[in-house]
Amino acid sequence: MTLPNMISLARLLSVPVNVWLILIDQWRLALVIFCLAGLSDAVDGFLAKRFGMESQLGQYLDPIADKALLVSIYIVLGVQQNLPLWLVILVVSRDILIIGGLFLLFIFDQPYEPRPFLLSKINTATQIILAATVIAIPAFALDPSPLYLQLLILAVVVTTVVSGTEYLIDWWRRMNKLEQGKS
Repeated sequence: MTLPNMISLARLLSVPVNVWLILIDQWRLALVIFCLAGLSDAVDGFLAKRFGMESQLGQYLDPIADKALLVSIYIVLGVQQNLPLWLVILVVSRDILIIGGLFLLFIFDQPYEPRPFLLSKINTATQIILAATVIAIPAFALDPSPLYLQLLILAVVVTTVVSGTEYLIDWWRRMNKLEQGKS
């Protein structure tokens, strides 16, 4: 177990704690843990690449931790009406699309090493910024400009749709190669 993998595992384990803190209105502590979890995503990737600590486990554990964190936080913020439900559905649907595509590739015994696209990384960053902002509002009784929140939501929508489309196109190409190979 490498240090980056331990960081990813800690991020994964922080998910239920973070959800619980939001549910019991402990917004400041939730914000601290969420921001540390979001920062840990960058730290584990940096350590893995910079110090040659990349591993097969890390290739799966890191995105699982990211998805678990963001999907859980978006769902709880949506249920509490801190985020629009349509946005939560969009974000969760994209992740279901990605996981479903990977599952189908696995079923058809197609090798796939999870390497996120650049736009997917940008999408993750915008989702983290929006969620942190939404958590910070009750944590510090902020009154942000509605335009600011709308721009953040728009950034999440655009990056979610475009990166989801990018994954769908990649999956479609892989499945077409598989079908052509069977002909």
